[in-house]
Amino acid sequence: MKTLVHRGGARCLAVFSQIAALLGLTALLAGCATGPNLPPAPQVTPQERSMVEYVIGPGDNLNISVWQQSDLSASVPVRPDGKVTLPLVEDMQAAGKTPTRLARDIEQALGEFIREPRVTVIVTSVAEAEKREQVRVIGQAMSPSAVAYRDGMSVLDVMIAVGGLTDFAAGNRAILIRVIDGERREFNLRLNDLVNRGDMSADVAVLPGDVIVIPESRF
Repeated sequence: MKTLVHRGGARCLAVFSQIAALLGLTALLAGCATGPNLPPAPQVTPQERSMVEYVIGPGDNLNISVWQQSDLSASVPVRPDGKVTLPLVEDMQAAGKTPTRLARDIEQALGEFIREPRVTVIVTSVAEAEKREQVRVIGQAMSPSAVAYRDGMSVLDVMIAVGGLTDFAAGNRAILIRVIDGERREFNLRLNDLVNRGDMSADVAVLPGDVIVIPESRF
C-alpha cells in the first residue's frame, strides 16, 4: 500500500512539475512578445503640430530622385497598401515613414545594384488637405482609411471608425507608428484584445499623424 501511495505521489509530482514548466515557458513567451509601452499622448497645439515631421501615407504622390541615375528616378503614388514600386525596387513600404527615412531605405535597397546611391524623396501632393490632423489605418481593418483626429481620441475610437478588424487580422501584432523628436518609433498594440475581448487596458491615446498598421495572420 505504501508503495502505491509513493508511486501515486511521484506521478502527481511529475505532472505538477510539467505544468509548472509549461506555465513558466508560457510566461517567458509572453514576456518576449511584449513590446515597448506607448507613451502618453500629450495635448498638442496646432503650432506644435505644424512642426512635426511629415509622415507619408497612402494616396500621397512622391518625387523620388536618384542622383546621376535618371533612369532610376520616378514620380510615383503611394498605393492603398502603403507601398511604392520603383525601378529595381519592388514593393517598398512607404506609408508610416518620413521622406528622409524612405530615402535611406531606398538607398539601402539600391546599394545592391549601384555604388553609393544618393536618394531624395519629396512629397509633391498629399491625399487629403488636412492630413496632419488625421490618424491613418492600413492593413487588415474592415475599411482602411484616414480618420479625422479629435482631442482625446484613442485607438478604440479609431477602430470603431474603420469598422474593426477583418477575419484575417493579427490584431495583437499591430503596431502604431509615431514620429517623436524627428525619430520614427514603433509601439505594439493589442487590437484583438481591445476589439474582440473588450480589454480596455489595451486602449491607448493617439495623436495626429499616427499610423496604425494591422498585419495579416500567419496560417
